[in-house]
Amino acid sequence: MLFSSTIQNLEKGLDYAALTQKTIAQNIANVDTPNYKSKAVSFQDVFNEAKTKQLEAYRTDERHIPFARSGELSSIRTYMKAYRHTGNGVDMDKEQANMAENQIYYNALIDRLNGKFNSLQQVIKGGR
Repeated sequence: MLFSSTIQNLEKGLDYAALTQKTIAQNIANVDTPNYKSKAVSFQDVFNEAKTKQLEAYRTDERHIPFARSGELSSIRTYMKAYRHTGNGVDMDKEQANMAENQIYYNALIDRLNGKFNSLQQVIKGGR
């Protein structure tokens, strides 16, 4: 098969990184909201959810490649540790560190995906 599962796995990793980024941004946006509880994304939950989500499509031949659905994943967990007297659970230092870590993870996935596409492009061009 021309396309291995590597590209699909990288796509799932990018979905996880995007969801993590949205969650961190939401936490930072609510840093001053009283009684706001921080949220985090569970990689295992995202992975399990992505495995079960399949888009059923009409295929005229069983040899056709099935369509995989990428979309919003909802594996966000709330944790209840309050860091301030207002009951807010956002630790800005931790959120900024998580954001930097997630950015490095995302960039690594993009680099790997670019390498995969460059390899495919070389194959299509016949190695030229």
